[in-house]
Amino acid sequence: MKSSDIQNLTVAIVGAGYGGAAAAKALSLLGAQVTVYEQASQIREVGAGIGLRPSTMDQFRRWGMFDAIANVSTPSNQFEILTATGHPIMTEAWPAIPGDTENTKTHLIHRGDFIEALLSVLPDGMVRLGHKLDTVEDRGDSAVLTFTNGERVEADLVIGADGIKSAVRQQLFSQAGPVFSGEHAYRAVISLDDAYGMVPDDELRMYIGRGTKVYLLPLRHRNQLSFDITALNPDGTWAPTVTSDDLVATVEGFDERIVNMARNLNMDTVSIRAVYDIDPVDTWHTNAVALLGDSAHSMLHHQGQGANSAIMDAGGLADALVEADSVPEALALYQATRKPVTDELQRISRQGWTEDEVNDVFPGQKPGSIAGAAV
Repeated sequence: MKSSDIQNLTVAIVGAGYGGAAAAKALSLLGAQVTVYEQASQIREVGAGIGLRPSTMDQFRRWGMFDAIANVSTPSNQFEILTATGHPIMTEAWPAIPGDTENTKTHLIHRGDFIEALLSVLPDGMVRLGHKLDTVEDRGDSAVLTFTNGERVEADLVIGADGIKSAVRQQLFSQAGPVFSGEHAYRAVISLDDAYGMVPDDELRMYIGRGTKVYLLPLRHRNQLSFDITALNPDGTWAPTVTSDDLVATVEGFDERIVNMARNLNMDTVSIRAVYDIDPVDTWHTNAVALLGDSAHSMLHHQGQGANSAIMDAGGLADALVEADSVPEALALYQATRKPVTDELQRISRQGWTEDEVNDVFPGQKPGSIAGAAV
């Protein structure tokens, strides 16, 4: 599209998470008139750490915000997979960008620091809090959003970046609900001083036991560690009740230092959730509305690609608007570019367990078949 056409484009983004904030940055840099509508009255991220891949960091460099992310993150060279008791299985360098002269690293970052850094580079007033979406009406060459506070907004382009329970997706594209993966995720951030010397450097380590995986993700710039446990569990309650004894039992047989870390956790600080994704969505866009991030392709966290994919979606959408001749053509190009990538990541992320491990918790099931029907 011509620069003048993009500058006249009104864009309404539903959701101020990673994908929505990144899309706001990318499209505002093109000159589009962007407003982000977020249902929460304040934005805060709980949970733990994530890894931002070199391609994601390179995208931030293109947007002129590399330093804003790098200043609150830790560069990492590789990840290591070990047995429950610490015997090495494999060590692998993080995937690099072919031909990258900058030697861009993967950066490990706390989710809260990440969203704060993203929002900090947006102009004042671009994000409007307290706007919960009620309805979205597709009018062909535009779309109208109605919020529960009574406000109505019409925009040339609406981007649904409203997460796994996306109202935009459910109203216009698919009414299928989230799919239970058959596992729980327990996440906490602790001081490196309480890690029993298990974090000697800035590399991510994953310990694998039967039906349980423990991730130790350093946040050295904070002198902290993201301590994450993923375990097979048949309880699909969105926010299950888990006691300290339950959590310790989950890591039984692991390195005793891991067991002690679990035993010493303040359960009030632990994020506890059943793990869900969504089945691939056939179509992400109309002529005036598009899905982005988790609303389009929420995936399990085994590959650590959820946030990365949302950022790359934002970059792909911005590139498509520049390359195409119109908004409808741009949205078709965006889907054609990004959907094959995220479909494959969704597929791979569902292959997280062996058949024996699955059968221990779900007799008769096969790996990948648990996440097969919504609950």
